[in-house]
Amino acid sequence: MRRALAITRKELGAYFGSPMALIFLGTFLAVTLFAFFWAEAFFERNIADVRPLFRWMPVLMIFLVAALTMRQWSEEQRAGTLEVLLTVPVRRVELVLGKFLAVMALIALALALTLFLPITVDILGDLDWGPVIGGYVAALLMASAYAALGLFVSSRTDNQIVSLILTALLGGVLYLVGSSTVTGLVGNTLGGILRAIGTGSRFESIERGVIDLRDLIYYLSLTTLFLVLNVMSLDAKRWSTGPQTAAYRRSVVLTVVLVAANLVALNIWLFPLTGLRADLTAGRMYSLSPTTRELISNLSEPLLIRGYFSERTHPLLAPLVPTIRDMLREYELAARGDIRVEIVDPRDNEELEEEANQVYGISATPFQVAGRYESSIINSYFDILISYGDQYVTLGYGDLIEVESGAGGDVSVRLRNLEYDLTRSIKKVVYGFQSLDSALASIDDPIKLTAFVTSQTLPGTLQAVPQQIQKVGTALQQESGGKLAFQMIDPDDPNASINRQALLSSYGLRPIAVSLFSSSSYYLHLVLEIGSEVQVLYPTGNMAEADLRNEIESALKRAAPGFLKTVGLWLPDQQSTYNPTYGYYQQPISSWDALQEQLAQNYTVKKVDLTSGRVPGDVDVLVIVAPQQMSDKERFAIDQYLMRGGAVIVASGNYVLSPQQYGNITMDAVEDGLHDVLTSYGIEIGEAMVLDTSCQPFPVRVWRQVGNMQVAEIQRITYPYFVDVRSDGMDSDHPIVSSLPAVTMQWVSPLTLDEAKMEGRQVDVLLRSTAESWLRSSGDVQPNLTSYPNLGFAVEGERKAHTLAVAVRGSFESHFKDKPSPFAEQGEATPTAPATATPATATPEPAFGTIEVSPESSRLVVIGSAEFIDDTVLQILSSVSADRYLYNLQLMQNAVDWAVEDEDLLSIRSRGTYSHLLKSLDRAEQSLWEGMNYAVALAALVGVGVVWNVRRRQERPMALVETDDETGGSDE
Repeated sequence: MRRALAITRKELGAYFGSPMALIFLGTFLAVTLFAFFWAEAFFERNIADVRPLFRWMPVLMIFLVAALTMRQWSEEQRAGTLEVLLTVPVRRVELVLGKFLAVMALIALALALTLFLPITVDILGDLDWGPVIGGYVAALLMASAYAALGLFVSSRTDNQIVSLILTALLGGVLYLVGSSTVTGLVGNTLGGILRAIGTGSRFESIERGVIDLRDLIYYLSLTTLFLVLNVMSLDAKRWSTGPQTAAYRRSVVLTVVLVAANLVALNIWLFPLTGLRADLTAGRMYSLSPTTRELISNLSEPLLIRGYFSERTHPLLAPLVPTIRDMLREYELAARGDIRVEIVDPRDNEELEEEANQVYGISATPFQVAGRYESSIINSYFDILISYGDQYVTLGYGDLIEVESGAGGDVSVRLRNLEYDLTRSIKKVVYGFQSLDSALASIDDPIKLTAFVTSQTLPGTLQAVPQQIQKVGTALQQESGGKLAFQMIDPDDPNASINRQALLSSYGLRPIAVSLFSSSSYYLHLVLEIGSEVQVLYPTGNMAEADLRNEIESALKRAAPGFLKTVGLWLPDQQSTYNPTYGYYQQPISSWDALQEQLAQNYTVKKVDLTSGRVPGDVDVLVIVAPQQMSDKERFAIDQYLMRGGAVIVASGNYVLSPQQYGNITMDAVEDGLHDVLTSYGIEIGEAMVLDTSCQPFPVRVWRQVGNMQVAEIQRITYPYFVDVRSDGMDSDHPIVSSLPAVTMQWVSPLTLDEAKMEGRQVDVLLRSTAESWLRSSGDVQPNLTSYPNLGFAVEGERKAHTLAVAVRGSFESHFKDKPSPFAEQGEATPTAPATATPATATPEPAFGTIEVSPESSRLVVIGSAEFIDDTVLQILSSVSADRYLYNLQLMQNAVDWAVEDEDLLSIRSRGTYSHLLKSLDRAEQSLWEGMNYAVALAALVGVGVVWNVRRRQERPMALVETDDETGGSDE
């Protein structure tokens, strides 16, 4: 090996002894920087990753390595020095290794000089270094294969140009054979084989941050094969053609063939193995999480995951199929037989295709494939079915992929977050399949249902409720086979095992006042105890027997592992409005269909009507969007749901989009919302809207003077009302926002917290604006670029950071404490109004007691905007920032996960759902950073040249080979 290193030093000296090394390094850096900043439009992508650095690396390496290796053996043959090398006492293996290491050393130096690019990205954003390490490892492995190929080709000719062309041609073939251009011409089976052969497709696997043993063996096999061929090529130059050397020649050729066959066999043997890999990404986003493994290890019945993938599909989708297949294989192995994975092409099986179409609603999707000379439509399948019992979920290509537009109109397609999509679908079918019997069977702790009823003090409207409770409780006890114990206790009974004082100290239960000024109070509470966990239910007079049973069953399912939770969604009543200007009825401008679709991926979404004054008992979290025109009964329902220990999410600002837009953007003030209720909890929604210099663009109509005419045109302008909240404005430790790179808050109102009321609660400020933000109270949000060309609005008042979203957990005091119940009988006189003021014919309504204090388990999330999840606004946002709108929907999804304490999905999603974004930079700052990188590259290049020349002058002339003689001296 010492002799090989001596050859390496000699070759490096030859490189740096001429301008070749600096030309190579300079060209490599120039092309890399150009591709990074210009070809891939790094700053326009606005994503903190180094994909642009490695995207062109497979093609770039072909030509640069070909230029490095073209002279290695060709020049030796042309100058006649090859014979000298072959006669010195150095083995041919050492000669080949020495030249190979010299080429690799120069390539490694070139890659090292690009390290300032990921360092720059890390400064500008939160960079995941796992893919960076994987990219550099993949680049070195791929370069080693190309270098071995180039050396072999160079040994077969004495013409450097021929060597350059042949090396680039063969390297290009190895790259193209696995590219989508070639694999798109064949089916998935043959395409998978070609991708396994291609150097570029293997590079993409490692470049994402996953070091797979199969990829390592593949590159090392290519390198070994061509190095062996190089050694044989050198050895063949001294062969004669006579019969005396025939046996030797055959043995050498046979040895090379056996080496190649063994390398091929090794790669074929390793191809099906998917678990031999190291995931270097932050959060191990390409490996199954402990949450997923725990979920699939507890399956009580077999689960089917079937992938429907057409043999011929879109060229951009075909490379994703092997990745999906590998991930499904991971699920199958982790489940130890409880998951059956099938990959099918419906075109080959009419019965499967008919079942997919009619039973599961899966049909072929038409994809347009455009080439240089023709365009065609391909109807293909790209779907996944997850089936468990009688429940199933289907994932189409739109659920699995994300599309990224590059510079020049290029489009790249990649999987969004495959594990999250699969696991949340598995969770949905598994939890939706289980019944009450399954819930009881999955609970190991004793179950105790106790009704605390003071029958003597119950209001008249509630007298029938105890009989219903007795009937339902007894039925559940019998159906459970004795696993659920039911009893009814009157705390006012002297012989009772528990009295009112014990109820307060043991369960925190307070009696409910019969009326506002009555001294009498009553208990009508159901306490469900499962081990140490306690749930309190509050029956009401208008509940039917089926409703009561449903509420108790829902409480049991909430306590049992593995049941799908329900989201209660309240939306404002959107009606058509008459437009007097044009004389027609205008459709509602606001809708929230995207939010419903997002939440329905993981939960049962149920629209709720709160006019009855009560939230349905099966609701696990209540989501209120744009509360307006609400009655006291609806506000009472929300308040009492929180008082029962529920979780409430409110998306509400002080303004909403006006239903009538007459050319300019206008906002209307919210009337009869939840402002007073939230203020009583210590969260006040400001009467203004936040504007920030850190904002997202918005396409608005701008009038431009052209001669004597005014012309209206749509321009993408800076719009301060679209507040851009990045990671520095988020609580990085809170699970609701920790996985989000950014959120855009449209027309958001500031939130003010009452510190006195917040005492004793856990309060987390989720989102803040920057210190450059300010407030504006006008409903006219149309920018005036004539008067304010930079921002469109005047900067008014104090500039400071404002709270935009907050999460609170703890005990709350009811807004209706010490206030008349909105369900007080209308025929009853109150001290604040004369008895004659109430019509005698009014219909009495059911009396509801008021719970005045909530338990510590109550959760409340308040977001100062409803427009940030409005379909109209999301559509506008998607037109100017691609998939950026998904972050807004994900914020609501995360809030619901946190509210129902579903930390499992939150943990999976945070493993890589989204890429981190760059800091907000204007064009001048972008140019400054770009110029700094060019300057660093130039300085590094000059530094390498200076250091090498100084070192070269200090060293003595390098001997080609040193051999020790018997006297201990050296003979060169």
